[in-house]
Amino acid sequence: MHFHAQGTPDPGRSSSPVPRQLPADVGGFVNRTDELGQLNAVLTTEDGGPLVVSVYVIAGTAGAGKTSLALRWAHQVRERFPDGQLYANLRGYDPGEPVAAREALHRLLTSLGVRAEAVPQDLDAAAALYRSLLADRRVLVVLDNAATVGQVRPLLPGSAHSLVPVTSRSRLSGLAVRDGARRLTLGVLPEPEAVALLRVVTAGYRPVDDERQLAELAHLCARLPLALRIAAERAASHPHLRLDDLIADLRDESALWDALSTGDDEEAEAVRTVFAWSYRALSEQAARLFRLLGLHPGPEFGLRAAAALAGSAGISRSRQMLDSLVGAHLLEQTAQDRYRFHDLLRAYAIDQAQHEEPPAEREAALRRVLEWYLHTADAAQSWINPAEDRVPLTPAPDDISPLTFSEYDAAVDWAEREHDNLLQAVRTAADAGQDRLAWQLATVLWNAQFPSASGTSWPAVGRIGLEAAQRLGERAAQGALHTYLGMAYTRINRQAESLESHENALTIRRDLGDRLGEARSLNLIGLNHLRGRRLDSAARYFEQAISAFQEQDAAHWAATAMSNLATTHYRAGRLPEAATVIDQALAAHRTLGDQRGEGNILRVLSDVQREQGDVEASLASAQAALDIALTLRNLRLEGFWLLTLGDAQQANSQYAEALTSYQRSATLHRRLADRSREALAWQGVGEVYRRLGRQTEAADFHRQAASTHRDLGDEWHQALALDGLASAVLGESPEEAHRHWTQVLRLLADFDDPRAVVVRERIESRLTETS
Repeated sequence: MHFHAQGTPDPGRSSSPVPRQLPADVGGFVNRTDELGQLNAVLTTEDGGPLVVSVYVIAGTAGAGKTSLALRWAHQVRERFPDGQLYANLRGYDPGEPVAAREALHRLLTSLGVRAEAVPQDLDAAAALYRSLLADRRVLVVLDNAATVGQVRPLLPGSAHSLVPVTSRSRLSGLAVRDGARRLTLGVLPEPEAVALLRVVTAGYRPVDDERQLAELAHLCARLPLALRIAAERAASHPHLRLDDLIADLRDESALWDALSTGDDEEAEAVRTVFAWSYRALSEQAARLFRLLGLHPGPEFGLRAAAALAGSAGISRSRQMLDSLVGAHLLEQTAQDRYRFHDLLRAYAIDQAQHEEPPAEREAALRRVLEWYLHTADAAQSWINPAEDRVPLTPAPDDISPLTFSEYDAAVDWAEREHDNLLQAVRTAADAGQDRLAWQLATVLWNAQFPSASGTSWPAVGRIGLEAAQRLGERAAQGALHTYLGMAYTRINRQAESLESHENALTIRRDLGDRLGEARSLNLIGLNHLRGRRLDSAARYFEQAISAFQEQDAAHWAATAMSNLATTHYRAGRLPEAATVIDQALAAHRTLGDQRGEGNILRVLSDVQREQGDVEASLASAQAALDIALTLRNLRLEGFWLLTLGDAQQANSQYAEALTSYQRSATLHRRLADRSREALAWQGVGEVYRRLGRQTEAADFHRQAASTHRDLGDEWHQALALDGLASAVLGESPEEAHRHWTQVLRLLADFDDPRAVVVRERIESRLTETS
């Protein structure tokens, strides 16, 4: 199914070439002649050759050898792939969560030129878009550090023109069986190459070392590239220390690990030995920071988060210590003041923190970094969602320095960059028994999410926060989290759970005598009824909310509830009543300087103007609303308000423009997991195709919209989609059209608002005409 019409672009497609994104060879010098030869052999095949080249590491082998080989080969052959190279680190063995296939697809698609907001939320749809973009291209896709076949399979192109090296510590047999992958099992480096790696790293820093001693050092490192690189850096940083002494030091460390080991995994113990050897060479402060960084919620972090873990070290000193960790290859620097762990090193840091940091010190460091995220997110909320209540926080401790923001875009950029860490911070706080921080972080995160955050990402941590607030007996916090869960469930079309959450919040707020909170719950319950087209009930809730807000002098929320009441009147077909409330709400939002509220009421105004026949005014209002959404970088609002713009464009016979608006709305809503509004966009496309006389395509879109609305239990919109479908198939199959219209009447039987009455009368007339 395609969204594009003649003269309009294909959805999400980019005509630009794939960017070259291979990272540097992180493992240093690796020259596995035999294995490189096996990889090069696949380049002699033509289109009928293998789809996937799989590079695997045997289970239990640690280090960066697999990555190094894959990247070295990728750099050598990249000219054979003129359309570019892609790289994704799947973090399959990180102590935290591996990268989900959906997240990896999002990153690959944006690298291919797809706008981030246009990436489908649904995994299958994203994979289909990815394969379509690579269908006619010859691309090298390096998938690094995979844990499961499920991570990899959605990332495989569908064309034999492209090749995919996959690195893993597992055999991933399913790829060989089902996807035709070749397996290349890597062991440790041969001794000559291990010695060569040591020589390359130490060249120019030390006198020429004895071959026998280098071989002994390689043996102590189990000839694993990551361990060899760390050992070589240690040797290079001590040019006047004899290699015999370094080896003796490493042997002493090895003896310690041997005494503590069962000997079941010699390679892993060798890696731990080298890590310990390098770690113990750090200054006391740098070693402490290294192990405290293991407590960070995620594998990647910024300078100031690291400084919060360090405590009193300060920003400048923390940067110096991070530089020393980067120099020792215990950390990787990814950008200015941005760092990440190799997964093995993060696991080692966590282990060292558990063994060397007293429990009180670990708890204090974890609290500092969680407080840093909490207070910085609170500062971001003041820009991203200023109308929402702020969580009452105690002042930030003196030994952390939360960020502040001077503008909206800076706050949004930080919230987007740290979103995964903030989600994990809630889980970390709860796991550590820090219930107050857990509910505070969950609450602040809801209000400080970047505007294009997926609708599916917050509910899980919202429930964690709610459980933490329940354990503490924090009733006000429970009310707030029930409210936000209700809003989150609405976004992903879980309306029954949304209503239950809002009713729970209403009960709590009435028990607490929180009149303003009660009014907010009434307004949100009204929205739930509005979305279910229980219009009389919705209007009653909004009128109660408006009265309560006005009693509390809550002008912002009163204006918001008035906008919702105007929407209710419009959907019921009561245009004069809608117009009256629109004027009041628009004036209130403009007086308050509330851009989001102004854009929302402009959307309703556009709908009323269109139905009253003033199409030019309708277009202007819809475009003004959309401009506000773009200014706010709010993809949720943009997707919703594009539906209104598409309707106005369609009414003005701007069919190509309307298709573009509906197309973008559909892709945004798919990414945001809002199936209801995605189906409304499909419905709009179907209406345009009917007007263009392309009845077969119109029927396809109306059929898809009707199916989705049926799945969601939305009888009103299912009926409208079936009405469109009946009109589209009438010329070819009057019997089918008659069947659909008969079903429409059944679906509309319980709706008694003026608009529903008009629609029913029209359908009855059509049935009479076609009988």
